[in-house]
Amino acid sequence: MIQISELLAQSTARAKEWLASNIDADSKKQVEALLNREDPKLLIDSFYKTLEFGTGGLRGIMGVGSNCINRYTIGAATQGLANYLKKSFPGQEISVAVACDSRNNSSYFAQVTADVFSANGINVHLFPELRPTPILSFAIRQLKCQSGVVITASHNPKEYNGYKAYWTDGAQLVPPHDKNVIDEVNAITSFDQIKFNSDPARIKRIGPEVEEAYYTEVLKLIPRQESIRKQSKISIVYSSLHGAGITMVPECLKRLGFENVTIVEEQKKPDGNFPTVESPNPEERSAMDLALKKANAIGADLVMATDPDTDRVGIGIRNSRGEFFLLNGNQALSLMIWFILKNLKDKKDAYIAKTIVTTDLIDRMAEQMGVECVNTLTGFKYIAELIRDNEGKKKFIAAGEESYGYMVGDFVRDKDAVSACAFFAAMAAAAKDDGRSLYQWMIEMYREYGLYREGLVNVVRKGAEGAAQIRYMMDRFRSNPPHIIAGQKVLRLLDYEKQIDRNLLNGHEQPITLPKSDVLQFLTWEGAKISVRPSGTEPKIKFYVSVNLRLSDPNNFELAMEHLGDKIAEIEKDLVR
Repeated sequence: MIQISELLAQSTARAKEWLASNIDADSKKQVEALLNREDPKLLIDSFYKTLEFGTGGLRGIMGVGSNCINRYTIGAATQGLANYLKKSFPGQEISVAVACDSRNNSSYFAQVTADVFSANGINVHLFPELRPTPILSFAIRQLKCQSGVVITASHNPKEYNGYKAYWTDGAQLVPPHDKNVIDEVNAITSFDQIKFNSDPARIKRIGPEVEEAYYTEVLKLIPRQESIRKQSKISIVYSSLHGAGITMVPECLKRLGFENVTIVEEQKKPDGNFPTVESPNPEERSAMDLALKKANAIGADLVMATDPDTDRVGIGIRNSRGEFFLLNGNQALSLMIWFILKNLKDKKDAYIAKTIVTTDLIDRMAEQMGVECVNTLTGFKYIAELIRDNEGKKKFIAAGEESYGYMVGDFVRDKDAVSACAFFAAMAAAAKDDGRSLYQWMIEMYREYGLYREGLVNVVRKGAEGAAQIRYMMDRFRSNPPHIIAGQKVLRLLDYEKQIDRNLLNGHEQPITLPKSDVLQFLTWEGAKISVRPSGTEPKIKFYVSVNLRLSDPNNFELAMEHLGDKIAEIEKDLVR
């Protein structure tokens, strides 16, 4: 483990390099203040490393320093990407698309990004105001760009911001592009190498035609639109959680034919301080509170809330007692896939995709319905890479992950909460047209394919010291794996870093064909699956737990779910000690 004294020496040296560089006067004052602080923790956290691309690109706390999001780290990332684009497309006219969400400084960082690209002779298509991340992915393909960037930190707390870089297919950067861009960024030894002086002639505002094309693609994919016409007045409550979703989700629902959509007014205005929520993350119930309150007040059928950049959506449906029940990401995705596959007429060469930490219920449904299900590493960039590799060979249908990200069709190559909201609304209408509810549909799905329940524990470890603790925990699980978890004998260990699937009973090993990733999975005799991985975008280590049983009697659904919940609690208690 790196000593604090070593981290302090590294951070101090890097901070002094910044101080001696050609940065603005205000940034210099901030660096000097960090160097003069009696407690060096903030200095270390700000300078102990340089931000790198993870599963979600560049993401960090806004502030001065090499490990923070600021004009210079954004500028260096853009300059590195510009340099790599020129090497990748020599002699070509290069263009990029740039967008941002509602976070503090997002529009400023988007302008910095556009300025640096244009100063490097690259044409920029810039959205004139905040827009959802999926429309940026769509715009890259629609405008035939070589790359694109969206300024966002997704669902992170308000002090964060980030930089997601995309390639010519509208997908986030994957190897070797992500590492090559980092190499280009690391080759920048002085901020003087960053071209900040823009060429305004190369920056063009994106017009409404891109969004028009997007809505057309969404409407092509929605099944059972006759049910929407019959149930057009179904009551829907939507919240954008102060984010970019307000610019497109209500319009998309309107174009689909829904006439009774209520917006949560208190959360309608884009605001990077997210004043009405502790965290703008629809995975957390507290973020859904105002939407649920409104839904109960007006007797709504469905609740939906999207995160600031509108690539994730939380869903609320009514249970058998008429109370609102929040679907987790695994439940929502399973129900969506069930609905899509049930209405899929041509299954020849069709496939769906999910990540390795997402519920295995989807694998079982796909197998029994005659559709291939492909598992990828965590991150939609790997799903997009899969789509690219299979273009012209197989037919992509839909994909998703447990962390509330969904994608239907391949016109967007990232998770898309705008189209997901359209699909969940369509599902609610179709269920009502059948005289059923989404809750009843979900139980029917579980009865047919098995009842699966998942749990997630996030262990937060912030800063340089926290990063070292996370590495230690992963090393301990890898070198000394548990043979019994909560009384369940562990049968297999899947180590995606070493790319080995090992039988812990007899020592037999077989290769894992997915790329290397710092993920461990433990499979028990009783069918439980436990996945452990450090987050690629946040200072935490994640424990995913999945258990299942057969649901023969739908009337026992709640009791069976409670039983599985107890099993998950036992496993989590045994793991996180």
